[in-house]
Amino acid sequence: MPYYTKLGQIPQKRHVQFRRPDGALYSEEVFGTEGFVGPTTTMYHIHPPTQVSGWKTLYSTKVEYAETDVMRMRHVKSAPLKPKGDMVTGRVVLFGNSDCEMAVCNPAEQMGYHYKNGQGDECIFVHFGSGTVYTMMGTIKFGPKDYVVIPKGVIYKWVWDKRTQAKEGEPPVEQMPFGKFLLIETTNGSHIGPPPRYVSKHTSQFLEHAPYCERDLRLPELPLTFDERGDFEVRIKARDRVHSYIYHYHPLDVVGWDGCYYPFAFNIDDFSPITGKLHMPPPIHQTFEAHNFVICSFCPRMLDWHPNAIKVPYNHSNLDSDEVLYYVEGNFGSRKGIEVGSLTAHPQGIPHGPHPGTIEASLDAKYTGELAVMCDTFRPLYPTKAALELDDPKYTDSWQGEHFPGIKGGRITTNSVGPMHNADGTHANGHANGHANGVATGGKVADVWAP
Repeated sequence: MPYYTKLGQIPQKRHVQFRRPDGALYSEEVFGTEGFVGPTTTMYHIHPPTQVSGWKTLYSTKVEYAETDVMRMRHVKSAPLKPKGDMVTGRVVLFGNSDCEMAVCNPAEQMGYHYKNGQGDECIFVHFGSGTVYTMMGTIKFGPKDYVVIPKGVIYKWVWDKRTQAKEGEPPVEQMPFGKFLLIETTNGSHIGPPPRYVSKHTSQFLEHAPYCERDLRLPELPLTFDERGDFEVRIKARDRVHSYIYHYHPLDVVGWDGCYYPFAFNIDDFSPITGKLHMPPPIHQTFEAHNFVICSFCPRMLDWHPNAIKVPYNHSNLDSDEVLYYVEGNFGSRKGIEVGSLTAHPQGIPHGPHPGTIEASLDAKYTGELAVMCDTFRPLYPTKAALELDDPKYTDSWQGEHFPGIKGGRITTNSVGPMHNADGTHANGHANGHANGVATGGKVADVWAP
């Protein structure tokens, strides 16, 4: 993270004697990145963090991709994903490359160990469920629509609240006992943080044009320290494998820390969308970035207010990026067949844009109420076998058909200074009540996507 904070007990100076109540020294650990010239945190442990034993290799995490020589638009439905494993073992990678991996998880059980990703940062978007993540730097409570960013090397244990009944719009408890999340993980050694253009070069303060700021971030809180003896398993992901180590003390034994490298949470509802007189490009939705990929939040927002504005996105080719969207909530009116939990993949080189009928249907719309998370990469994203098993093969044909059926049928006349109208004076969507294709007009809600 870009700004300095601290929690717990720390001495007046770095690298000086700092003693426990029994007179022994606390064990200082400098937890740094980029060869100690990047963001760093200094922690103080009750026990030396080097005292581990019993290491063994458990299983491979190397991802195998399928159809790497095929370029097509894809629609993957993750809603049918059955409960599996825990918060770590239940992850199902759907897309990835040498820079990042995208996985979904519907865990069937709680973690019985602590975990450290020694290979990359984790950005976890909680779609359903709530609970507490206990980290070596403190405690963070999480709930629906939270991003939880856990940097590389941070030991944590993710504890779900047990679901007893499903709320409106949620899957039944038997289909989702704890919750569901989307994971975007770095695989190239880079770190996930706010876009540099949001942050002052001089003070690391979020700037006025940023769509969120320090007040929106939830940092680790107390309880921080667990002083317990015994054998505790910590599983570490590194070298495309998960390894098991045994600590003879509780691994979350830090009494205090300070620095600029720590986990945090941010709720997507606290993102303040940037809007414009005419349609704005996807970078205005950017929330985080790492090397060679970005993460964007498409949130409910007011639509363009130019009198002749086209409210749905223009057809576009992002020539240097592949794009994957995870659909969180809304009617998804501009995408046929899309449902909650869907992922769509649009590769670089193939134009995409509004589905047939959605442009005319949205011209009078004032607001969009849909929510999605997007990952754009600068290398091609490849699907896994798991993605192919959830693939909707009809998606590539969903742009076929007449996009402007009123014109083809001779029912629409154009107006050079206003929107298109039927011969009887009603709007071109053909509905006098102003509602078509799931898009509410006349100042109501439209289901139109920015990407």
